[in-house]
Amino acid sequence: MSNVSLDASDSSKANEDQPQNNNRRRFLTVATSVIGGVGAVGAAVPFIASWNPSAKAKAAGADVEVDISKIEPGQLIRVMWRSKPVWIVRRTPELLASLANHEDQLRDPNSEVEQQPAFAQNRYRSLKEEYLILVGICTHLGCSPQHLTDGDFAQYAEGIPEGFFCPCHGSKFDMAGRVFQGVPAPSNLVVPPYQYLDDTTVLIGSEAETA
Repeated sequence: MSNVSLDASDSSKANEDQPQNNNRRRFLTVATSVIGGVGAVGAAVPFIASWNPSAKAKAAGADVEVDISKIEPGQLIRVMWRSKPVWIVRRTPELLASLANHEDQLRDPNSEVEQQPAFAQNRYRSLKEEYLILVGICTHLGCSPQHLTDGDFAQYAEGIPEGFFCPCHGSKFDMAGRVFQGVPAPSNLVVPPYQYLDDTTVLIGSEAETA
């Protein structure tokens, strides 16, 4: 009789444990599925991200679209292109007229050295005379020149009120980015390739296709 009673007790206990075991199995199954899903997503994220161009790739070749509609006459704005500073200056008619007055002081007044697209190989070094677009890096050792206005540039180039002065080694450039004689910089500031998408938008990094 005692053995029968023991067996019945064991059977009852087994029946009581069975729901707990089933619950535990369900929990483990769900947990395993969730972890597996998270792992799959985690693996997919870098895979999907690999479809997008890296920051390095963007810096190496991405064009930059710039709205120039709000640039005031005489104002300079700065943008980044290929990890380089690019200046866009809206020149006044008076400043444009003054560019011919000091060409005897310049090293390369006619832009014969290839530092600009063919369309900018002129006195103004620009596609449109009003807007000057330059890479803002000195051609000597890579410093960034300062834009001096309101007569401040005249202390470095007598009679010329506005221009670019490099504080690192004293190179100076006029408002077409042309280098003066007798300074360390060997050549004019670089004009990047660019094109106008419309009257108020410029695309820096590529030129318009020609037929």
